[in-house]
Amino acid sequence: MRKLTMLAVVCTFLFSGVYAGGYQVGLHGQKQIGMGLVGTSLTFDASSMFYNPGGLSFMKPSYSFALGVSPIRSFTVFRKNAPSDYTASTDNPLGTPFYFYGAAKINDRLSAGVAVNTPYGNSLSWGKDWDGRYLIQDLSLKAIFFQPTLSYKINDYIGIGAGFVFATGTFELSKALPVTGANGDGSVSLNGSTSAMGFNAGVLLHPSDKLDIGIDYRSKITMDVTGADAKFTVPATLGGNFPADNKVSVALPLPSNLDFGASYKATDKLLLAISLNYVFWSVYDSLIFDFETNTPALPDSKNPRLYKNKMIFRIGGEYTVNDKLALRAGGYYDPSPVNDMYFSPETPSLNNIGLTAGLSFKPVEKLSIDLSFLYLMGMEADKNYTPDNFGGTYKSRIYIPGFGLTYNF
Repeated sequence: MRKLTMLAVVCTFLFSGVYAGGYQVGLHGQKQIGMGLVGTSLTFDASSMFYNPGGLSFMKPSYSFALGVSPIRSFTVFRKNAPSDYTASTDNPLGTPFYFYGAAKINDRLSAGVAVNTPYGNSLSWGKDWDGRYLIQDLSLKAIFFQPTLSYKINDYIGIGAGFVFATGTFELSKALPVTGANGDGSVSLNGSTSAMGFNAGVLLHPSDKLDIGIDYRSKITMDVTGADAKFTVPATLGGNFPADNKVSVALPLPSNLDFGASYKATDKLLLAISLNYVFWSVYDSLIFDFETNTPALPDSKNPRLYKNKMIFRIGGEYTVNDKLALRAGGYYDPSPVNDMYFSPETPSLNNIGLTAGLSFKPVEKLSIDLSFLYLMGMEADKNYTPDNFGGTYKSRIYIPGFGLTYNF
């Protein structure tokens, strides 16, 4: 039964790492990243399709195209509870979230576009032999969202917009099993893919030339993974309990977001902005796993997670030096939604503080080179995973440089 519990724990986190507090960082526009990931009330370019579709109708150019990439280099350090002096750290591969936006004004009031981005994704590697190998060794998760969008400016003060979201995702996971054979520990590897649908809708209010107010809602998306591969490597004497090529199905919710933002043109050169992002983590209450082939050691299972809804606070600013150069800075606080009884190394999501900086340089009138940098600090804390009595002190650091191009005409 202990073998089952450990396997179920791993399955539980197949996608939770995708949207853990430390990894939902909104890397969808270099200009917004530079301002503390504030974006709900900003109308820089076609990137409004993600942050607030209602703002797309207020974009100034007739056509806007933006693309970018933000490589993620992340590190998590674990120190086991006393009296042990054991320590371990991740050796994570480089993550490469990206975005592409293309939008056009159909007329003075109606705008349309398409967004392609990666709101969720994570790569995690603790190694094959660390103390928590029965919980997790390696994890890779990738999700791509496609969002066709329409935005309508009702008048000079109000814009509304909405986009249909089609999401596709894949995952790969490996962990050790506490059964020993001639080649050491047993193991299991899981991989699968799925797709789902949702929507993104928003309103932008423009009460004056200095003030913009935005409200945006991104719906929950449930990723129903059906028939994912579950491949076991165990001693031959246990092969009957762990079918070598089994399948597993699970419904995995990605939470909805309600965002509020306001930006104020303090001077001709200085733009200030704030954002409050409410994330409905409580949707992640529990997960049920349905194995295609059950055995006495491998029945279906239900696992509590009990995440809590959280508010992310963001602030940022932009200073326009001249027609060619703009500078940005910002910061935010992102509290962990993880229940203290179920803090696991599969999703080491701590209370995070993010500091950002960025700039845009225009070598020619229509082209902007956009750079950003995000430094994310996971605040050190003592955490435990009570079902397996695995605990210790965690801290994390994430470094995310970003590069993008924007072409407006």
